[in-house]
Amino acid sequence: MGNLLKVLTCTDLEQEPNFFLDFENAQPTEAERDVWEQVDVVLKDAKGILDELQSYKGAGQEIREAIQNPSDEALQEQAWAAVVPLVGKLKKFYEFSQRLEAALHSLLGALTNETHSDPTQHLEREQALAKQFAEILHFTLRFDELKMTNPAIQNDFSYYRRTLSRMRINNVPAGGENEVNNELANRISLFYADATPMLKTLSDGTTKFVSENKTLPIENTTDCLSTMASVCKVMLEAPEYRSRFNSEETVSFCLRVMVGVIILYDYVHPVGAFAKSSKIDMKGCIKVLKDQPPNSVEGLLNALRYTTKHLNDESTNKTIKSMLQ
Repeated sequence: MGNLLKVLTCTDLEQEPNFFLDFENAQPTEAERDVWEQVDVVLKDAKGILDELQSYKGAGQEIREAIQNPSDEALQEQAWAAVVPLVGKLKKFYEFSQRLEAALHSLLGALTNETHSDPTQHLEREQALAKQFAEILHFTLRFDELKMTNPAIQNDFSYYRRTLSRMRINNVPAGGENEVNNELANRISLFYADATPMLKTLSDGTTKFVSENKTLPIENTTDCLSTMASVCKVMLEAPEYRSRFNSEETVSFCLRVMVGVIILYDYVHPVGAFAKSSKIDMKGCIKVLKDQPPNSVEGLLNALRYTTKHLNDESTNKTIKSMLQ
């Protein structure tokens, strides 16, 4: 039996797509295998990236001591020695975001092409690719949650750039300069300056995918996203679906994926996720989030509050705005 059980499919919001999508066990068919294997190479590194970010402590103490004692060369050297390997990690995270964007393009290409007549069929017949798409979204929101609570990242990188600039002015050889050149440093700096850098990478990447594939109707992409959001919402609110999850972690996985596709939809769709014409039941999605233990979803509610594009538009329903206040 397939991992995705189709119960009902309609396009009206009143009778939204209603699936059980098995995020825990979906395996690739032969037709999916080429794209699945390309994306799998990237996703295999995702957990290691999250583990490294979670354990990232920063060089705050060494930097403070160096700044407070500018004439103490030993302290300056200690701070530099502490920061250089950390910048290597930050570079690695940034480069992974580029690989993730390329993987997203491959998945969107497969899930939105004209092989099947609608997103329901794509998700039903390409379950393993839908699962990988979900895993990218889950990783993205988890990465950004960790980054937002770690001010050391931007402090370390700022100190690195300031020190490197000073070394150049004074013609001092910089041992760590090979790690990140000036042009790359500018791009990395812009990446971390964003509150949610991975989400911005995916949002920009999805928008770019739509603009580069001009022969593909934009609805192919937005309907894929709205269908995924609806599937996640129904699985979370229907006890007969939720009881099929083998692990409680699948609940938080579904919640993150739902929020991730809403944000992508809001960026790609001309009027966004909060408009009356949106194919996403935003009130229902927010209610599902608010029905969870508060501490577990505050980061996701904040992602909807602060990283969407159209929430504060005049056309946004006042009830939706008040639900997110």
